[in-house]
Amino acid sequence: MSHVLILGGDGYIGWPTAMYFSNLGYKVTVVDNYFRRNACKEQDISMLYPVPDLIDRAKIWYEKTGKEIKVVIGNLVQPEIIRRLFDGKMEYDWCINTKFSGTPETVIHYAEQPSAPYSLMNYKYADKTLTNNLRVTNNLMWALRDFSRDTHLIKIGTMGEYGTPNIDIEEGWIEIEHKGRKDKFLYPRQANSLYHTTKIMDTDLLWLGVRLWNLKVTDLMQGPVYGIETEETKIDNRLNTIFNYDEIFGTVINRFITQAVIGHPLTIYGKGGQTRGYLNLKDTLQCVHKSSLSPPKQPELRIFNQIVEIFSVNQLAEKISQIGTDRNHKVEINHLENPRKEMEQHYYNPVFHGLLEIGVKPNYLSDKVLNGIFKIVEQYKENIRENVIFKGIKW
Repeated sequence: MSHVLILGGDGYIGWPTAMYFSNLGYKVTVVDNYFRRNACKEQDISMLYPVPDLIDRAKIWYEKTGKEIKVVIGNLVQPEIIRRLFDGKMEYDWCINTKFSGTPETVIHYAEQPSAPYSLMNYKYADKTLTNNLRVTNNLMWALRDFSRDTHLIKIGTMGEYGTPNIDIEEGWIEIEHKGRKDKFLYPRQANSLYHTTKIMDTDLLWLGVRLWNLKVTDLMQGPVYGIETEETKIDNRLNTIFNYDEIFGTVINRFITQAVIGHPLTIYGKGGQTRGYLNLKDTLQCVHKSSLSPPKQPELRIFNQIVEIFSVNQLAEKISQIGTDRNHKVEINHLENPRKEMEQHYYNPVFHGLLEIGVKPNYLSDKVLNGIFKIVEQYKENIRENVIFKGIKW
């Protein structure tokens, strides 16, 4: 099996991805600098349960499976760190052997500050978001240019890059006819946060790298992800992924379920008509893996819209309220004054068939899936701090 390098391998999606590929027999190296953990500490944001650090996670994984995930603790904003991941000079913070050091066949790029609210709290966090996200992507692009132009880069983008246009959202590209002439362009972007704007800039940077240096890139425009459990986390609960339930780092379904468990009203911003595409954590792993199995041509920037189902916030609240009530929780729904600058009612019709065509088998937001998340959150009910759920960050 080939060598997969995962940047941001300690995160909510990064760690499950590392275990998923390792379990399939891939050689896996993960890199992280604990940006998210440190941000949570700084903001006094609790996670649902304690999570071992990345080195301890890798040790537990090896103890339980006999499979190795190599670990590098480093800040990829620094160009020389990311370059050593490709030139064979990297020193690992934890590994059993070094047989698969050197150039990876696939790089999965999660190493970005992932929160829209965090990016707009104030000018300092805006600067952190821009500095981290754009420099990491730029450093990675130049490392590929200089050492490994054949490596397939899979970057996690976001459906938030598109905004909420009043036309159908195509998969990354759009053909335009203007004054009798036709051409193909990146689909117009109009993000509603600084974080999402950095993701637009990522796409533009990598499109430049494809045109100039023949890189091959898959850009996955991902919707909000929900869930906790994967097949790998069932091995040992110490392998569970990070789970946030606050407004900064917690995604909406995870937040609503946590609120329902402790009797906190579900926090709907404004009218609740905001409509987005969602997917299960398990499907994110599928999408990344299937993309790695069918890399794009070189040079190419291939874009998939990585979603499975479309819901409004009101629809999600109603589904979660019903399941919570059936589980004997007292669930209320509360419409708050919207702290965000966004359209609350809008047209939304994205195309998302590309990943299905390469073999992704969706896990839908069924009652069974919701009950499964509820069950895990209920186990850690005593850990939930109600005061961190909503702080009303505005922009």
